Amino acid sequence: MFLEAWDALPLGTFHGEAAGRRYVVTRSDFAGGAAQKLVAEELGGTDYISANVYRLAAGARLKPCEMPEEKVVRFVLDLVPI
Repeated sequence: MFLEAWDALPLGTFHGEAAGRRYVVTRSDFAGGAAQKLVAEELGGTDYISANVYRLAAGARLKPCEMPEEKVVRFVLDLVPI
């Protein structure tokens, strides 16, 4: 479910809403899509989300940047581009 929500997000920079807050979000692909990055900054607030997904032969791996994995998963599942 998480990977489907991640993949459904647009590439590039866009605005979105999650948990009643608005964010500016950037999703980027690197190495032909084998590495993907998401960075989100809350507009008018202090929340920040940063994570990478690596598409390995053994399966996809989520690597949050200095935050709990659960925070990233909840954010991506709740995020609606606007």
